[in-house]
Amino acid sequence: IERLNAQYGAALADEIVAGFVRRPVTLRANALKSSPEAVRETLTAAGIACEQTDWYPDAFILRDVREEAVQSLPAYEAGQMYLQSLSSMMPALVLAPKKGESILDMAAAPGGKTTQMAALSGNGALITACEKNKIRAERLQFNLDRQGATRVNVMCTDARQLNDLFKFDKVLLDAPCTGTGTFRAHPELRSRLRPEDPARMAALQLQLLEPAAQATEEGG
Repeated sequence: IERLNAQYGAALADEIVAGFVRRPVTLRANALKSSPEAVRETLTAAGIACEQTDWYPDAFILRDVREEAVQSLPAYEAGQMYLQSLSSMMPALVLAPKKGESILDMAAAPGGKTTQMAALSGNGALITACEKNKIRAERLQFNLDRQGATRVNVMCTDARQLNDLFKFDKVLLDAPCTGTGTFRAHPELRSRLRPEDPARMAALQLQLLEPAAQATEEGG
């Protein structure tokens, strides 16, 4: 609160804090295994009210339900849908992966954006997905398999250490952050965050941004 007041003034800081609300459950229809129409039918049959967004037909907003209700559906287990926040769906849409393109996902786990890029390209893009943590890399591979994303090469490595010889048509960097906008969804952040974390994360983001630019082909 002190930091927000200092940066934005008390009135705007109050508005920002008021925005820390629990968001509705959202998910994405997996175009590799299903369709928005089929997902809507599945949710409706399960008694789950849903609505599609007007900017991305594959995206659904669910009302008065929590993630567990979706995770219990056979269609979810089969990879026909993927729980994902609306904001996290936007980068892949902006990147617009196409068949035949080589794409680097620099901080890929657990795989929401990776599988979305695979779906948007109809499994036509060749994606390299980096994740330095072995357990998270295994979770990433699990989600890739379940979602049917077949042209993804998982590298259990720190993306900052990629060889300069690696070049890609497109690079997606969803850099690690403090997560301060997700207090309601992850209340444990309140006890874990420290005042020095924003500066520390900013330094890490810059360390990732530089190799991201280096790995991008000229014109990519």
